[in-house]
Amino acid sequence: MTQVSLEALVAAARKGKIVSFPTDTVPALAVLPQQGELIFQAKRRSEEKPLILMAATAEELWPFVCGKKDEYEIWQQVAQKYWPGALTLVLPASGLVPKAMNPLDPTTIGIRVPNCAIARKILAQTGPLATTSANLSGQQSLQEVAEIEAVFPEVLVLSASEWNKQTPPQGVPSTVAKWTGKDWQILRQGRVKLVSDPAC
Repeated sequence: MTQVSLEALVAAARKGKIVSFPTDTVPALAVLPQQGELIFQAKRRSEEKPLILMAATAEELWPFVCGKKDEYEIWQQVAQKYWPGALTLVLPASGLVPKAMNPLDPTTIGIRVPNCAIARKILAQTGPLATTSANLSGQQSLQEVAEIEAVFPEVLVLSASEWNKQTPPQGVPSTVAKWTGKDWQILRQGRVKLVSDPAC
C-alpha cells in the first residue's frame, strides 16, 4: 500500500523518501534536494533534464539563486505577478543548490511556487523539494493516484481521499523561462504567456 495520509507523506519526505502529490499543472514526484538522484533513477531520466525546486513561498526559494540587485528586482516582480502559478524560472544557482538537482549544469536552478493549496501545505512542512512530473521519462504524465501507484510502487502517494479534494491538475506542464542576463528565453511554453519586456 503506497497511499498515505498527508502527515505520513510529509514525514516520509523529510526522511528522504520520494513522494507524490497533486499540483496545479501535473502530479509531482518530489524528494529532498540533496536526494535528487533518486528521482533520476526512478524515472529513468537523463541527467540532461534538471529537476525543479518547488516551495510554498517565493521567499524560501530566493536563497537558492544568485544575481545582481537589479536582476533580483526583475525576478521578484515576475514572481509577484505569476506565483503561485504555472511558471518555472530558471535562474543562476547559489551555492545552496545540491548538484543532484542539475548534475550536468549546477550553475542554474529552476524554481516554482505551485498554485495548489495541498501542494503548498506539504511544502510548507517539508521545505523546498526537488520535483518533476510523475511519469517515466519520455512518457505521458500520469494523472491518477492508481496510475502513479502502478508505475512507481516504491513511491509514497498522497491518499486518493485527500487527492480528490483538490481541483484537478490542468494536465499542462509549467511554462519554463530562463534568465539570459538581460531578458527571458522560453524553454517550454505552458499555460503562462510571458510578455517581452524583462520584467514581464
